[in-house]
Amino acid sequence: MSAPALSPVDRAQPAAPSTLRGNTTWRRWLVPVLTLAILMIATMAVRDVLRTTNYDSVMRAVNAVPRRAVLSAVALTIACYLVLPMYDLLGLRYARTPIPLLRSMQASFFAYAFSQTLGFAAITGGAVRLRFWTAAGLTTSDVARAASFSGIGFWLGMLTTCGLALTFETLPTAVLGYAPSAVLRAVGVLLLAIVACYVLVASVRRRPIAVAGMLFSPPGPILTGLQLVVAAADWTLASAVLWALLPSTPGLSFVAFLGAFALAQAVGLVSHVPGGLGVFDALMVLLLTPHGGAPQALASLVAYRAIYYLLPFILAASSLSVLVIRQRRERITHAARATVRIASRWGPTVLPTALSGATFVAGLILLLSGALPAENARIAAIDGVLPLGVIEVSHLTGSLLGAALLVLAWALRRRLDAAWVLGVVALSVGIVVSLLKGLDVEEAVVLSTVLAVLIPSRSAFHRRAALLAEPLEPEWIIAIVAAIGASIAFGMFAYRHVDYDNDLWWRFTRHGDAPRFLRATTAVLGSTVLLAFWRLMRHAPGEPALPDTITLARAATVVAHASDTRSNLALLGDKALLMDDADRAMLMYGIEGRSWIALGDPIGEPAAAEELAWRFRELADRHGGWTVFYEVGTERLPLYIDLGLSLLKLGEEAIVPLADFGLDGSARKGLRRVVKDAEKKRVTFEMVPVEQVGAIMPDLQRISDAWLAEKLVREKGFSLGRFDPAYLQHHPMAVVRHEGELVAFANVWCGAEHSELSVDLMRWTPSAPGGMMDFLFVQLMLWGKAEGYGHFNLGMAPLSGLDPRALAPLWNRAGSLVFRFGEHFYNFRGLRQYKDKFDPIWEPRYLASPGGLVLPRILTNVAALISGGLGGIFHK
Repeated sequence: MSAPALSPVDRAQPAAPSTLRGNTTWRRWLVPVLTLAILMIATMAVRDVLRTTNYDSVMRAVNAVPRRAVLSAVALTIACYLVLPMYDLLGLRYARTPIPLLRSMQASFFAYAFSQTLGFAAITGGAVRLRFWTAAGLTTSDVARAASFSGIGFWLGMLTTCGLALTFETLPTAVLGYAPSAVLRAVGVLLLAIVACYVLVASVRRRPIAVAGMLFSPPGPILTGLQLVVAAADWTLASAVLWALLPSTPGLSFVAFLGAFALAQAVGLVSHVPGGLGVFDALMVLLLTPHGGAPQALASLVAYRAIYYLLPFILAASSLSVLVIRQRRERITHAARATVRIASRWGPTVLPTALSGATFVAGLILLLSGALPAENARIAAIDGVLPLGVIEVSHLTGSLLGAALLVLAWALRRRLDAAWVLGVVALSVGIVVSLLKGLDVEEAVVLSTVLAVLIPSRSAFHRRAALLAEPLEPEWIIAIVAAIGASIAFGMFAYRHVDYDNDLWWRFTRHGDAPRFLRATTAVLGSTVLLAFWRLMRHAPGEPALPDTITLARAATVVAHASDTRSNLALLGDKALLMDDADRAMLMYGIEGRSWIALGDPIGEPAAAEELAWRFRELADRHGGWTVFYEVGTERLPLYIDLGLSLLKLGEEAIVPLADFGLDGSARKGLRRVVKDAEKKRVTFEMVPVEQVGAIMPDLQRISDAWLAEKLVREKGFSLGRFDPAYLQHHPMAVVRHEGELVAFANVWCGAEHSELSVDLMRWTPSAPGGMMDFLFVQLMLWGKAEGYGHFNLGMAPLSGLDPRALAPLWNRAGSLVFRFGEHFYNFRGLRQYKDKFDPIWEPRYLASPGGLVLPRILTNVAALISGGLGGIFHK
């Protein structure tokens, strides 16, 4: 059936945000709330153990940790970080994509240093590997295979260690008392059975195995054996770091300790808390207290966190900053040049995440410092030098800055330029108040280190968004609440002997740690509650609407400076437009179901375009929608990965370089025949300038109506133009006349600076001579070449260029199958073959969207948006 062109009133309006929210809010909060619940349970579990322990005894135990034990722990940490890259080397070997050893070890060090401290290894460590390995020439599928194999090795080590400990009951007595021996042994046997099945299948089987819709190729006995060896070395060394810091533990062997360590790490990983912080520590205190006392266990855990987690993280963040700075130097060695070149590509992407974590840690340190007692010797050193008021104000300011840094850490993760400025100020002031409130030199050193890395990283924070207008994710809200709650809990633990009364609020003395803690806690809680209340009372953002005349005029300015000709679709007025205030960039999108679908890459200046992509992501997230970018190129793929989206190849776009285009040679014999046949039939080609298009609009309307009726199709939308007189008068028109009568037309998109040439609508009458499409394309390309255009965009061939190999993703294999055998539904192969005769360069185009189970719904939403509704998917 045919359908008339829609008038502006008939066009579908974007769905209201309220319809997008659905019942998804609870899902976004599920994991963060469960994480907080696990933390609270762990705190309650360890509360009874700490009931007979006080803060002073813990600090004495920390100071009593032998220097030899610290040096041993540092040496073991170095050894462990030399073993960790073996996971990645095995993964690269499995994927058959080896890269130089030094480069692989550099990537591994950064990946593990960040992911073990910040958590969320798929985002932090995965992002590092993706940037580093793709810069070394690997494809995203290669990276996925290698990283997956590395992760399997890590879990093998955990399952094996826990399984052996439970099966043979080589655990501390504290663990064995929590469950019946038969139950523990059964769980251990099950874990070992899982490992045994994997080893057997991976070593013996030769054919790929389907796992969760993907094919897994067994690695063979050698790689499997090396996996187990590396995993055993990793877990042994990681546990040995903490073991070296423990005092004498009568009745506890290293084998029993290793089992307890693995179990506590497993629970910490399940909790989703970065580094298992709080959960792992609480379990280890419970397990170790019967063998050495709670103060000694806590002291060892504090030293372990500093050596195994914090020290590598600081080294990695500092090294990354140095590498990014060195890209500006001219005289560097050849070996360093390769590293700097790679760092210049992925450093600005990884730095915000690393600095976000470091800033969060700095804020937590300030909060804990404000909650815990100051050392008497240091207070005595500044006694008489500083007035009491300076000490009191510095203490209160330090706690407030700690809370502020928690929020700024989230803003740094979003690359906000204001967050960088405020972060530099907050850290600078924090260094000063750390010294003024009690000569906290160690605290000042940590803050100085973070500041030293943050200052030269200015270019990584370029998003010009309002700091308090950004949406706080549930994970960050829970993290901030947990950090403030931890500082309060530590303060209550440190001052459990204090009698809290009304006079305590107004007690100002040199050694008044408890009153300072009480006042600082009240100020932090008050400021946090006020901030939360202010955000809740803000006006909700307006619903996205179709552009008005003024907005379309602004869009026309952006389009006039855009090299991507598809930007002309913004002038249709059927898509909502997101633009920056200076009209430097634009993003066009539509809403279908829960999918917020942007058409193509953001258009305009790179920095402004990237900012719009983030704003679009936040806008969709604010309304509970799925962020989707449809038909994007390769240039901004790292941006979409940073946005947390998955990539799906849709097909390939045909680009014809015009400098070499012509009709000479045997390869162009068919095109020459088309032109000669048209000339014999007295067919002529003409380019009508923009200002004259209105005069021929009735003829264009006649041709369009006849074409729609003859093809039995209706107008599409979103990614395709439609016959709209207001829209068509923005472009020059290529027309074909037969014996003087206008019989075909195509509106021509012209890119800025003569970069790209393309067409949108191409329609002809049933009475037009054959070969109209070929004739129009040839004449347009010849015209574009004469006018100095760089290339002609023939558009995309859907599902072409997908890899059908066994190890390719399921979508690629299914898409390749449809491409070969789906001619009944769509002329996939024929379209590719038609465009091939113009000798184009094929460039891939992708869908960037959430992956997993929601992907089929997103693809359906995209198809419905283009087709004008679900019915349009199945009917022409």
